[in-house]
Amino acid sequence: MASNLVNLEAVGKVYGTRALLDGVSLGVNEGDRIGVVGRNGDGKTTLIRILAKLESADDGRVTHAGDLRLGVLTQHDSLDPEATIRHEVIGDLADHEWAGNAKIRDVLTGLFGGLDLPGFGQGLDTVIGPLSGGERRRIALAKLLIAEQDLIVLDEPTNHLDVEGISWLARHLRARRSALVCVTHDRWFLDQVCTRMWDVQRGDVHEYEGGYSDYVFARAERERIAASEEAKRQNLMRKELAWLRRGAPARTSKPRFRIEAANELIADVPPPRDSAELMKFASSRLGKTVFDLEDVTVQAGPKVLLKHLTWQLGPGDRIGLVGVNGAGKTSLLRALAEAARTQGEVQPVGGKVVVGKTVKLAYLSQEVAELNPAWRVLEAVQAVRERVDLGKGREMTAGQLCEKFGFTKEKQWTPVGDLSGGERRRLQILRLLMDEPNVLFLDEPTNDLDIETLTQLEDLLDGWPGSMIVISHDRYFVERTTDRVFALLGDFRLRMLPRGLDEYIERRQEQAEAAAPAPAQAEAVKKPAAVNRAAQKELQRIERQLDKIGDQESKLHTQIAEHATDFEKVAGLDAELRELTGRREELEMRWLELAEDA
Repeated sequence: MASNLVNLEAVGKVYGTRALLDGVSLGVNEGDRIGVVGRNGDGKTTLIRILAKLESADDGRVTHAGDLRLGVLTQHDSLDPEATIRHEVIGDLADHEWAGNAKIRDVLTGLFGGLDLPGFGQGLDTVIGPLSGGERRRIALAKLLIAEQDLIVLDEPTNHLDVEGISWLARHLRARRSALVCVTHDRWFLDQVCTRMWDVQRGDVHEYEGGYSDYVFARAERERIAASEEAKRQNLMRKELAWLRRGAPARTSKPRFRIEAANELIADVPPPRDSAELMKFASSRLGKTVFDLEDVTVQAGPKVLLKHLTWQLGPGDRIGLVGVNGAGKTSLLRALAEAARTQGEVQPVGGKVVVGKTVKLAYLSQEVAELNPAWRVLEAVQAVRERVDLGKGREMTAGQLCEKFGFTKEKQWTPVGDLSGGERRRLQILRLLMDEPNVLFLDEPTNDLDIETLTQLEDLLDGWPGSMIVISHDRYFVERTTDRVFALLGDFRLRMLPRGLDEYIERRQEQAEAAAPAPAQAEAVKKPAAVNRAAQKELQRIERQLDKIGDQESKLHTQIAEHATDFEKVAGLDAELRELTGRREELEMRWLELAEDA
C-alpha cells in the first residue's frame, strides 16, 4: 500500500472577506500524479503553496512525511542572478560526472535542445541575471528535475515551453517515480500526465479519478445528476464532452466511471462546429480572396525566415500554425497584418501579398495592449461597440459578452488597472471580438487564461464565421479550434501536416536524429572494435583514479583544517592538494576525449 506523503486536514485560507479554501481535507500518496484545475483567482496556487508549506493556513493542519524530499516550481524563481546556469543546475559536478549521467543529459536536451544549451550565448557558463523570465523559468525547472524528490509540486510548468518541450516534459514526468501535484491550464498535458484531478471551486476542492478527459466526463455526469435535463442542455460542459468523445482517439484510455452515462449525455449533441455552414457564411462576408501569398520572402531584421512562399488563406479557413522558436510564425502574421493594414501597399521584402478588399482583421498579439487603467471593464468593451453580431442571427450586448467571458455584473465595474494578467488578456480578446472582424490572428491566445475561460472562448469561436490563424503551444486549443495544421520547421518552408501535431512531433524528432552524430554502427566502420574496447577500459580506469583522487583531496582538506595554525604543515599539504588538482584536471580532459571517441 502506498504511503502518505502530505496530508491537509480541514485547511482554511481567507483573503480579505473571501474564503479561498474552506475546511479542505486532502492527501497525496506515493505514486499520485494530481492535476489542479479551477478558475483564475479561485485558489489553485494558494492550495499548492499551503500544501508545500510555502504559505501558512489560517485554519487546519498540514503534515509532511518525516523524511519527505520535496521539489517546488513556483511562478517566481529563487535563482541567484550572479550565478551561471552551470552553478545553479549542475552544481559542483565535474564535466565527466554530469556528462555521464543519463538523467542530466535527458533534462538538458529536453528543456534546452542540447547539452551545449544552443539558445544561450555562453552555454552552461551563461550568467543568469540578464536572462528573460521564460529562460530563468526553464533553468529553475531543469534544476528541480535533475534532483531526486519524493514529491514534485509544479505551478504552470508548461509556460514558456514550446510544443516539443511540453511533449518531452510529459514523457519525463510519466517516467519518474516521484509523486506529482501540478497546476496548469494545458489540458493535453493534464491528460498525458495526471491520474487524479483536484477541481478548486468556491472554497472547496472536488476530487476526480483519471486525467482531464475523465474529469470532464465525471463532472458532466455529476452535474447531470444534480441538475434538471433541460438546464443541463444549456451547460457548456456538454459541448466539450461531445468534442472529447468524438475527437482524437484514445484521449483517455482508462475512464473511471460509467461511459454509458456519458454517451447518453451527448447522444443528441451536434458536432462543435457546422463547418459547411460557417464556410458558406464566411464566403458571403469575405468573398473569394482573403490572403494570397505569391513567392513571398519573410525576414526579421537581416534574418531570412521564409523563402518563396506561395500559399492561400481562404474564406472560413481555420489554421493552426506551429513551429520551432525563431522559425517565423509571429513574423509571418505580422507581415500579413501589415499588408492588411495598408491594403497591400506595404509588402514583404520579396514576393507579393494580395489582401481581399473586404478583409477586416483582428490581431491578438502576445503583448497585452495597454488600456486606460481608469476605465471600467464594461466601458473598455463598450468603447469598441455596444452590440456584436455573432452570425446566424445571434447577437450579444457588451455586458452579455462580458458575462460569457467570466466578468460578472459586479466585475464589469472593476477598473482595468485592478485586473490580473489573465483578466486583462480576456478583456483584450473581448475587445477584438466586439469589433466584428472577419479574420482573426491569435498569437498565443491561451496565455494566462484558466480552463473555464478557454472553454468559453472555444465555444464562442465555434460559431464565429471567418478565417482564423492560431499560434499556440496549447495542443488541446489548436486541435479544438482549428481544422488544419501548418508547420514551420526551420527550413524556410511552410508545410501542411495532415496528421496535425502528432506529425509535427514526429518530424521534429526525425530532424533531431538526422542532426545527431553518426550512430555507433557507422563509427565502428571507422575504428576497429578493439580500439573501442580499449577506450572503454581506459575510461573505467580513469574513473577509478578520479574516485581515489577525490578521496585523497577530502583527506587533505580535513588535515589542512586540523593544522590550520601550523603554517609550515599547511603549506606542505597545500602543495600536495595543488598537485592532486592538476592531476585530476588532466584525467578529466582525457576522460572527455575518450568519451567522445568511444
